[in-house]
Amino acid sequence: MFNPTQADVRRFFCAVHAKRLQQQPMEAIETLAGQWIAEHPEHHAELADVDAALARLGEADTARDNPFLHLSMHLSISEQCSIDQPPGIRQAVELLAARRGDLHAAHHEVMECLGTMLWESQRAGRPPDGQAYIDAVRRRATKD
Repeated sequence: MFNPTQADVRRFFCAVHAKRLQQQPMEAIETLAGQWIAEHPEHHAELADVDAALARLGEADTARDNPFLHLSMHLSISEQCSIDQPPGIRQAVELLAARRGDLHAAHHEVMECLGTMLWESQRAGRPPDGQAYIDAVRRRATKD
C-alpha cells in the first residue's frame, strides 16, 4: 500500500499543476487531481512553487486553507466514489450533488462529514465508522 509523506503529497500536486500548465500527458490519478486543481484557482500560486510548499511543511497557519489537504480530500472522495468504498458512499455523494446541483459544492460538504468521521475515530481510538460517514452525507442530501 502506498503511504505518501506530506512532502510527497505536496510534490505530487505541484507536479500535476505544472503538467496541467504545460499540457503534458498525465496518469489517470494526475488527470483527476488536475481537474480538482482547475476548480481551485485560489491555490494555483501555492502549487506553482514546490520549494516554498516544502519549506512550509509543519507550519501551522489557521488563517488559510491548506490547499494540499483540501485537494487530497477531493481526490479521496473521488476515489471512494469510484470504488464505492465505504459501500453506499457513491450514491450518497450523487444524491447530495444532485440536490446541490454542483458536484464541487457537494464535495465540500462531504469533506466536512469525512473530517468529522476521522476526528471522531482518532478521538475515540477506534476505526473510522463508514456507516456514520455515509449517514452524515445522506442527512445533508435531504436537508434544504
